[in-house]
Formats: sequence, structure tokens, C-alpha cells
Amino acid sequence: MCRCRPSALFPVLVGLSAGLATACVSSPVTPAFEANRYAGHVRVLASDDFEGRRPATAGEEKTIAYLEEEFRKSGLQPGAGGSFRQPVPFVELATRPDAVLRVSGAGGDTLLEYADDAVYWTKRVVPEVVLTDSEMVFVGYGIVEPAMGWNDYAGIDMHGKTAVILVNDPGFATGDPELFNGRAMTYHGRWTYKYEEAARQGAASAIIVHEEAPAAYPWEVLRNGAARPQLAIDTSAGDASLVGVEGWMTRDAALRVFRAASLDYDTAKAAAAKRGFRPMPLPLKATTRVANDIRRIKSNNVVGILPGTKRPDEYVIFTAHWDHLGKAAEGSGDTVFNGAVDNATGTAALIELARAFGEVRPAPERSVVFVGFTGEEYGLLGSEYFANHPVVPLAQIVGGLNMDGMAVNGRTRDVTVVGYGASELEDFLAAAAADQGRVLKPESTPEKGSYYRSDHFTLARKGVPMLYARAGIDSLEHGPEWGLQKNTDYVSHRYHKPSDEFDPNWDLSGAIEDLELYFDVGLMLAMERGFPNWRPGNEFRAIREQSRAGGAASQ
Repeated sequence: MCRCRPSALFPVLVGLSAGLATACVSSPVTPAFEANRYAGHVRVLASDDFEGRRPATAGEEKTIAYLEEEFRKSGLQPGAGGSFRQPVPFVELATRPDAVLRVSGAGGDTLLEYADDAVYWTKRVVPEVVLTDSEMVFVGYGIVEPAMGWNDYAGIDMHGKTAVILVNDPGFATGDPELFNGRAMTYHGRWTYKYEEAARQGAASAIIVHEEAPAAYPWEVLRNGAARPQLAIDTSAGDASLVGVEGWMTRDAALRVFRAASLDYDTAKAAAAKRGFRPMPLPLKATTRVANDIRRIKSNNVVGILPGTKRPDEYVIFTAHWDHLGKAAEGSGDTVFNGAVDNATGTAALIELARAFGEVRPAPERSVVFVGFTGEEYGLLGSEYFANHPVVPLAQIVGGLNMDGMAVNGRTRDVTVVGYGASELEDFLAAAAADQGRVLKPESTPEKGSYYRSDHFTLARKGVPMLYARAGIDSLEHGPEWGLQKNTDYVSHRYHKPSDEFDPNWDLSGAIEDLELYFDVGLMLAMERGFPNWRPGNEFRAIREQSRAGGAASQ
């Protein structure tokens, strides 16, 4: 079954972003998307047989083989040097269960029990890290941003010390729109940034205080993650530049630690949200011992390319991560983290979009790249490797769209744009959404920092304009409050849990409508001649302009 392109989008593909060249494209006939075929892919990928799709397991091999076969059937060419597989070298670091974190002060010792009170690890590729009597310092939100006049490390030498850090950023705590981005998280609020900044400051250890609202997920997510080996990209440096110990502690544990320092946690937290905060040395010392079992492994990104007919050296990219969390230790109950919504739905969408682009006539003028990333669940590792070892020039990627969790609760009146207002790609998305009678809306929970939590971010940091659109909230049948409740229920009861399983009762009509939307955006980009940019003032715009200037000079 095929569908004719609606007149609202074709034949005109012009002027959607500043400086786009005028073009006229005949209305193509495109394949339709079918819920049963899409659901079949999700069912397979999320089955127990795929063992939770952890990298470097039998589950990976089954997933990779499935993707390769579907890409071949769609007519894609191997995109990684004659292969569909781009090898990604990982090192697996399994923290031994006898890890210790003890806080000592004038009143005695406070032992933070592993998993219950704190989780911690080292991503340095060493057998063991031992920190003895490391001075503890409360560094507020752990942010250094001169443009905002903010420095939580002002006036202190952190070498050898343990940084105690708050999650998110000050705007979330205060709701003040003048602080960073108000309730909407900036990258400074992400845990990845906090560990990176602590390392730049020379800290020996960095422990973030977990609170569910600003972290946007319950402690169980961290406990589950710590129970499995950590993954990192294997480098010749062995990640010696990282802090020796990274970790989290519960709010209850933080209350005990601050009491041991004769301080009130909430008072210190309130002070940290005010401009001019200075780091607070605590009269405490931390002793930490973390031992690793080290294993070097290989995983794979899966890359397929549909060559363009007229401008094959210009690219549109679709991405989704195929990996999930694998299996828990054998025990009673369900031990497979099936990752049905996260992200069998996105991987199935990648497969279906590849099929559709392979069948569209006339064929796209620009090349279309489809990438299934590994290691997203372990810190965007596969996409980071891809961004640092691209199979096509990043300057020649027109733009892209990432899929991480598709709609399973029916159609909506809106389309959620994570990082709303970031780039001119939204003009294309808005045009395609309007043709469906839908509107773009910002994410309802910008405090979660979702734009920094999926694979598009690693490409955005390199300047590539990337859309991260998700299922809307305003259900056609039930309204927006019902949609919000469904999202909250998923995060509370299924996200990163074995209960994230395929459900034959899902209403996939919303996923199909979103597939049509994403296809339309990709086809517009693949048929026109311009290079959309980030909006003025966006943090990635200068990187893009520099990249494009260098790319043009090398042609």
C-alpha cells in the first residue's frame, strides 16, 4: 500500500529556513506504515530471546543480525567500510560487591551501605582505586560557567578531595527564570557534566546527591544500574583523566553526612542556589575503596546508507539506540530488562523508516543514513564513538532525527519537541505536523534535561542540527492530563525495569502517525538544497558554522 504526498508539503520544499535555495519537487508516492508490521519488529526486539539487548552478549548478536537483515531487505548499503557494523571498543568494569565508602568526622564514622545508601564506581581502567581520608567539600551544583558569573569551585583547590554535588541546576531549585534556564535543565544540570567538571577541577572523587524530582527518576534506577558492570569506551589513556571515583548517595544518606558535619543539608542546599555561593569544606574525610573486574569487549553500531541520486555526498540521518540493560542476576521473578518502549520501539521505527525510504519514488536526492547505536544506556557511548569516528563528514550532514521511545498510547493533537526552539529543523517538523492537523509543543518536563540524555546530543555537540521529537501529550481520545499520567506511570513503574515489556494491547496509531511525520521531515530534507542551522543564540550554532565553513573549504 502506498500514499500520495499531501499538497500542503509538496511540490514546494522552499524557504523553511533562512537561506534555503528555491526548489520544486514533484509529488512522490511513498509507502504506508502499518501497525501490525511495526508491532512485529517491537515484539521480536523486546522478546526474552533477545536477553535485554545488552552490548557484547548473545542478545547483541541477535539484535545486530536482525538489523542487518532488515537493512539489506530495504536496499541499504553497508555504511561502515563495507560492513553494516561499526565496531566500538568497550571496556567493562564490574565493581566488586565489597566496595566501601566511609565518612569520618569528630563524632565517629558513618558507613554508607552500597546500593542502599550510595552507589559508586571507577571508570578508570585500573584494578582498584583507594582514597584514604579524602577531604570532603560541598560544591553546591558543581558548576563553572563564566558567562553566567557562576563558579561553585571558586577559591578552592580540589586536588585529592571529594566533591559533594547537587543534581540539576539552581534554576530548578528556585524556579527563577533568570537563573540558568529556570526550571528547564541546562547541560550544567546533567550528572555527566558534574563528573566532567569535577575532573577538570582535579577532584579525586565526585558524589552527587540523589533527589527524585530534580534527578527525574527514582533511586531504583541507580541501584539497578550499579548492579551491572559499567561500560566505557576503551582508550589508550585508560580514562586516567576522569575522577577516581564517581557515584551517588541518597538524600537520606546526605542528611546523615551533613549532620555528621554539624550542618543542615537543606540550609546548605538553599545557599547553593544563590549567586555568589562559595564551596563549603566539610569537617569530614571520605575513605573509598573500589575494586574492578576488567574485561575488554567489542560492540557495534549498525550503519546503513541509502545513496542519494543527485547529491550523494550530503546526508540526512536517522538514529535510535538498539541496546538496553540485559539481564539481572538469576533469582526469583523476571530477570530480563526487555526495554520494549526503551528502545525497541525506536529501533523498530528505524527499521520501518529504512524500508520506506528504500521504496519511495522518486528516490531521495540526498543520501539517507540510518544508525542503530550501542551503549546509549551506559552514557551515550556508541553515539559518542560515532561522532568522534564518523562514517560520513559531519559538516555534510544536513540534519537528523533521533528516536528514543515511541508512542504506545494512541494519537495526539501535539508533537513533543525536546529542546524546543533549538534549530531550524523545527520549521520542517512544524510544516509536516500542520499537515496532520497537529502542533509542536515543548516538553512538559524540561527540568529532566532530556535533550542531553539521548544519542542526538553527541552529534549536536559536534554542530549537527538534530531533532529529538517524542510522542505528544494531548491525547485525541482522553486529553492532556491523561497523557501526562501515562508518562508518569511509565517512568514510575516500567522505565529501566523488567516490566518494560511488549504489550499487545498498546494503541500504536500514534507511533504510526509519528513515523509518517518523521518520514515527511526526512524526505523534505533529502529533496531540498539548503543546510538548516541552529537558532541564533543556541550553544551549538558557532560549532556548526565553523564546521560548515571548514567543510566548504575542503570541497
